[in-house]
Amino acid sequence: MKLPDAARFATICIHAGQEPDPTTGAIITPIYQTSTYVQEGLGQHKGYEYGRTQNPTRMTLEANVAAIEGGTAGFAFASGMAAIDAVLTRLQAGDHVLVSDNTYGGTFRLFEKVRRKFGLDFSYVDTANLDAIAPAITPKTKYLFIESPTNPMLAVTDIAAASDIAHRHGVRVVVDNTFASPYIQRPLALGADIVLHSTTKFLNGHSDSVGGIVIVRHDDDVEWMRFVQNAAGAILGPMDAWLVLRGTKTLPIRMERTNANTMRIAEYLAAHPRVSRTIYPGLPSHPHHALARRQMQGFGGLISFDVGSLDRAREVLGKVRLMALAESLGGVETLISHPAVMTHASVPMERREMLGITDGLLRVSVGIEDIADLIDDLTQALG
Repeated sequence: MKLPDAARFATICIHAGQEPDPTTGAIITPIYQTSTYVQEGLGQHKGYEYGRTQNPTRMTLEANVAAIEGGTAGFAFASGMAAIDAVLTRLQAGDHVLVSDNTYGGTFRLFEKVRRKFGLDFSYVDTANLDAIAPAITPKTKYLFIESPTNPMLAVTDIAAASDIAHRHGVRVVVDNTFASPYIQRPLALGADIVLHSTTKFLNGHSDSVGGIVIVRHDDDVEWMRFVQNAAGAILGPMDAWLVLRGTKTLPIRMERTNANTMRIAEYLAAHPRVSRTIYPGLPSHPHHALARRQMQGFGGLISFDVGSLDRAREVLGKVRLMALAESLGGVETLISHPAVMTHASVPMERREMLGITDGLLRVSVGIEDIADLIDDLTQALG
């Protein structure tokens, strides 16, 4: 199925990389649940040799998300963390990575507890402050690793400006686009070199799959990622690939509803007397609101808000009925979590305090339920 050259986003999500099954005409890509492929003769195969190396369902997903993000090629992995780790394999001992200071706790743990042992060096700056980037770049810096919006403080980095600074120093830019989704922003179009996602979140959208994906634009990155995906083998299985393909088809319409719901809830929380702080890029009070309006299409599905103390946070979490207390985000159902105890428990307390991740901070991943029911739930929980 050939897409028009000027195909728009929703059309790309549904059709890119996907052809009707040549055997049956099935419009949905089959789940190729196989470990190997029969060869007609020695060295004679149909483009598929072994399930770790090639799988038609996974490769369809990779082509689909690469088109959605506007990249050259995509590579799907068993989790978002496996995707980040695969990107790091481009580096060598002694290389340096400059990282957004409010990065996801799991990313911080991977960098500091695993990859530092193998000779990589990491330092952290507020990438939303463009003046902080260039002074932190060293002759050994290879990557500028950006999260935008960040988890859970929702700081927004000017990706185009940050990429320009990095490129002037010969540094490639990696953007974790999980919190936004490609519906909200496409970092490669803003100048980034590599974009990655936990497909578990908005791309899948239904809380029933764990995975990750890396999308690259440069040929040398394509060559390396193809090699390391096969060599290290942390691949996404065909069933999970199929589930994410189902998710990308509804990404635009899910994100439209999520954006609308989240804006309403942010406005509600900002006016609530028992909430001391509401953090959402869509609110004029957010320090990066103007940038978010310019860089993003909508403001996303995550809100953080502070209720003042751990005891108060525990009370609210114990009273919510519709919102589920759970890690993760980006599903059709609304989830609420406590970053200091849950997603960022691996970050030292003093660092959490420096970043503003207080014991009273809660994070909501807003789903697509009826907005009145979500606000009713918050009203009774906060009251």
